[in-house]
Amino acid sequence: MLRFFARTDKSPIAQWWWTVDRWLVASVVILIGLGYLMAFAASPAVAQHIGKPIYYFANKQLVFLTLALGVFLAVSMLSPRLVRYLALVSFIAALVGVVATLFIGTSAKGASRWLMIAGVSVQPSEILKPAFVVVTAQLFAYHKTRFDGYALICAFALLVLCCVLLAGQPDIGQLTLMGLVWMCMYFLAGGSLRLLSVLGVLGIVAGGYLYATQPHVTSRVDRFITPSSGDTYQVDKAMDAIKSGGIVGVGPGDGRVKSILPDAHSDYVFAVAAEEGGLLIGSFIICVFAAIVLRALTRLKTEREHWIQLAAAGLTCLFGLQAIINLAVNLNLMPSKGMTLPFISYGGSSLLASALTMGMLVALSRRRSHSQMMARPISGVTLQAQFGGRA
Repeated sequence: MLRFFARTDKSPIAQWWWTVDRWLVASVVILIGLGYLMAFAASPAVAQHIGKPIYYFANKQLVFLTLALGVFLAVSMLSPRLVRYLALVSFIAALVGVVATLFIGTSAKGASRWLMIAGVSVQPSEILKPAFVVVTAQLFAYHKTRFDGYALICAFALLVLCCVLLAGQPDIGQLTLMGLVWMCMYFLAGGSLRLLSVLGVLGIVAGGYLYATQPHVTSRVDRFITPSSGDTYQVDKAMDAIKSGGIVGVGPGDGRVKSILPDAHSDYVFAVAAEEGGLLIGSFIICVFAAIVLRALTRLKTEREHWIQLAAAGLTCLFGLQAIINLAVNLNLMPSKGMTLPFISYGGSSLLASALTMGMLVALSRRRSHSQMMARPISGVTLQAQFGGRA
C-alpha cells in the first residue's frame, strides 16, 4: 500500500493510517466504487418505469454513497471505548425508531419498516443491527470474564425484544439475520452447545409458526419449493439476467433484462452486475466480500480484549451473512428475503448501516500499543483470547 504519512507524524489521520488495516479499508472502498457504478447501471430503467428522471435514483445513490464513505472513515478512527458508546447510543435510538414504525411508520408491500424524518425515509432496523451486535458482545464478554449470569440473560432478552419488534413490522429477513448472528457470537463466546441446540430447535419451530401464520412467508417458501405454485417472475428474470451475461457480460449499460426486472437497483442488483459484467464481475464481487470476511477474522487472531474479539467477529458475521443471503436469493438458492447487498444495493439506510458496521469493524481491528492490548484483570479473571492469542 502507498505511504502518505511519515511514521513520526502524530496527527490523528497519520496515526489512523499507520494503525488501520489498509487492505480492509481498500476492500470497502472497492465495494463503494462498485456501488457507484451499479447506481448508473441498474437504476435508470427503474426510474423510467415509475416516471422519474432517468438518473433520479442514481443521483440519490451517489449522495448516499458519499455520506456512507464519510461515515465509514469517521467511525473507523474511533477508539474501542468510543465505538462502544456509539453502539449503545445508536442501539437505543434505533430501538425507539423501530417501536415508532409500529405506530407511525410508512407502509410498503404490506410492511411498516420506515419513518419519514424531515422528508427522508429512514429504516431504523438497519441501524439496529450493528449496534445490537456490539452491545451484545459486551454482555457476552461480561458473562465470560466476570461470570455474570445476568449479562447472558440480558443478551438473550435483547434478542427476544428485537425479534418481537421486527416480527411486528414484519421483517422476517432482518429477524433471521439477527438471530443467526446472535448464535454465532454466543458460540464464539464459549456458550453451551446444548443451549445452542435448544435455540436452534426453537428457531425451527418459530420458522414453522411464521410459515403457518404469515401469508407472505408461506407464499415465498411455497414458490421457492414449488415454482409452479405461484408467481416467480422476479426470480425468473434475475436468473435470465445472470444467464445472459455469460462469461464476460453484455457490456456496461447494455443489459436488457434489467429493464423488466423488479427491484433491479436494490435486492437484485447482483443480477444486473452479472448480466453486464458476466461471470468475471460476478465472481469479483463475491471475492471482495469473501476477502473482507477472511481478512477481518484473520486480523482478530492477535486481539487480546475479549469483547473486541466478539464485537468484531459479530460485525463480520453480520456483514458476511447479509451478503450471502442477498447473493443466494439472486441465484435462486433460497426464498426471497428482501435483503440488500452491502454498499452495492440502492438505499440510504442500508448504505449508512453498512458504513457503520464496517467503520466499527475497522476501528476495533486497528493495531494498538502493547499497553493498550494487554488484558486487564477483572474480578481476578484475566481476559483470554479466543482466536489464538494469549492474555
